[in-house]
Amino acid sequence: MIKVDISNVWGQLSLPNLLAMENEVAAAHATLMDGTGEGNDFLGWLNLPTREPTEEITRILKSAEKIRSDSDVCVVVGIGGSYLGPRAAIELLQGPNHNIGKGKGNPQIFFAGNGLSTRHWNELMRLLENKDFSVIVISKSGTTTEPAIAFRGLRWLLERKYGTDEANRRIYAVTDPGKGALRQMATEEGWESFVIPPSAGGRFSVLTPVGLLPMAVAGVDIMAMLNGAMDAKEEYDLRSFENPVWQYAAVRNLMYRNGKAMEIFESYEPGFKMFGGWWQQLFGESEGKDGKGIFPVTAEFTADLHSLGQMIQSGERNIFETMVRFDAPKQIYTIGGDYKNLDGLNYLEGKTLDFVDEKAYLGTVAAHVDGGVPVITMECGELNDRKVGEMFFFLELCCGVSAYILGVNPFNQPGVELYKRNMFHLLGKPGYEK
Repeated sequence: MIKVDISNVWGQLSLPNLLAMENEVAAAHATLMDGTGEGNDFLGWLNLPTREPTEEITRILKSAEKIRSDSDVCVVVGIGGSYLGPRAAIELLQGPNHNIGKGKGNPQIFFAGNGLSTRHWNELMRLLENKDFSVIVISKSGTTTEPAIAFRGLRWLLERKYGTDEANRRIYAVTDPGKGALRQMATEEGWESFVIPPSAGGRFSVLTPVGLLPMAVAGVDIMAMLNGAMDAKEEYDLRSFENPVWQYAAVRNLMYRNGKAMEIFESYEPGFKMFGGWWQQLFGESEGKDGKGIFPVTAEFTADLHSLGQMIQSGERNIFETMVRFDAPKQIYTIGGDYKNLDGLNYLEGKTLDFVDEKAYLGTVAAHVDGGVPVITMECGELNDRKVGEMFFFLELCCGVSAYILGVNPFNQPGVELYKRNMFHLLGKPGYEK
């Protein structure tokens, strides 16, 4: 079980404050699990964890094995929830440099369709030169601008390289079960396709084929991940403050009520950066509405202590932190000695890098708390496929409960469409002339 340590928030909050929220948190948890709140038609993610492979998971594993066997590269096309979850898991488990040295049998994984940068597109074209590749395109509609542009270009490239028939065998669509342009294309062209459940919104879709297919191609054990999610489903239905879901959701709402309008979600692992991006969308889109919401920010320590550290330590006191910690890996590094000791590090000779990391963490917490920044710590234990599945489901539960405490619908995103309307008008898209 993930442990939430709230011992470093008491300078800002009190235990009576927390206990006074018991009925409020219990009601929010019940609203989520009973499906009685706003957005209750988007609760399909609650039923995604499983102990045994379903027919669709078996198909996912079969398709992933085909891609692994015939492709040097797999390009995953999607934006928002259609790419953040799988990329978060792959980089957290395999590191940000996971593509180095990979090829057929264990393909490189690149992501496209999450922006409009010509430089990024040109870089992708260079990376695909002389490579066998397949494409996973992820979109409920198939018409979202960024992924649709990328997919059109990649499909043309596949057809030019392999011919239409073989190109169609290298395209895998993850989309709506019965409607939308991508579903129509998949049906007409005979692409292997998988379903995004209509009841699971994009930011809650990581445990659907949206996340599972790219992760399986990358070599992640998706059944271990789904088992970890099932662990979370069973363990975190506890209806008391012994539940870490309650602790995190309640404390972050108390922080908000006490003027803490920004949360920094951070880890000491460089591979955590995209996981932080997934969390940022999850909480940002779920809570940021009706003039409310904690602004989510993600950071990598210790690197960002050399850039954001001054602001956190001495800037405006409207922030709190959530630090995510993992057990030390089995393979450790021991710091050696140097007879000249010009760098002054001989006092660390014989100590492990993880020991230094732990002291940096403890020193940072002490400094920030002394500086008026409350710190929540999530102790996640061993980092592995199963744990990442548990983390995904745990944070989705936290988000649903927290949003209902805040008094907003966790499952809509009305503000997201506004920039698109302006962009379509400027691009001259039919129907957006005014």
